[in-house]
Amino acid sequence: MSVAIQYRSPQLPAMEPSSELLWLTDIFEPETQVVMVKRNPDSVIDDYLAVAALQMGGGFRHVLKSGATVPHHLLPAHTGQEAFAADLNQLVEIYTDLLDCPSVGLRLEVMNRAMCPRFHVDHVGIRLLCTYRGPATEWLEDACADRSKLGPALPDVSDENSGVILNPAGIHRATPYAIVLLKGSQWQGNEGSGIIHRSPIVPSNKAPRVLLALDALW
Repeated sequence: MSVAIQYRSPQLPAMEPSSELLWLTDIFEPETQVVMVKRNPDSVIDDYLAVAALQMGGGFRHVLKSGATVPHHLLPAHTGQEAFAADLNQLVEIYTDLLDCPSVGLRLEVMNRAMCPRFHVDHVGIRLLCTYRGPATEWLEDACADRSKLGPALPDVSDENSGVILNPAGIHRATPYAIVLLKGSQWQGNEGSGIIHRSPIVPSNKAPRVLLALDALW
């Protein structure tokens, strides 16, 4: 199964609804494993996270019912809190409308190192990722990968040496603020597939990385 990568709307502002978001529905196409809609960074959110991320520890997890908003007490009170909360809430609304799910599991990860540094496939349906700070998620085209090499590897064997990467030209990285939908192996009809992806290395001058992940709950 080939990987279809959709790059959409390179000038979409961070919090402005747009008809281009309808292109996220491409993820429901059987051959499509990842869709990315680019958005412009927001300087207010950038400035907020430069301060607030240092006070969030490792981040937080929260379950939201459809139509609910992220509680403000989970976000440090600094200038820009409202802008960041508004963007989180917009992405939750987009995701719940897209998946038609009654609830969503929200994870805001704040990290100084790669969370999942090896290429792998998630055993989920469709997951939304948005990297607000630091390097964003990387994925590998199916035609450039050897799926038989996925799975546990020796600690001192990198992806580049494990054999999973057949052609490094097939490695792609999301852009900051982009809305990324990743199809996992548990999506109906996607058994044995799912986008191959990994967390990037986080350089010290880019830390901490701030990543939003949304998963549908029924």
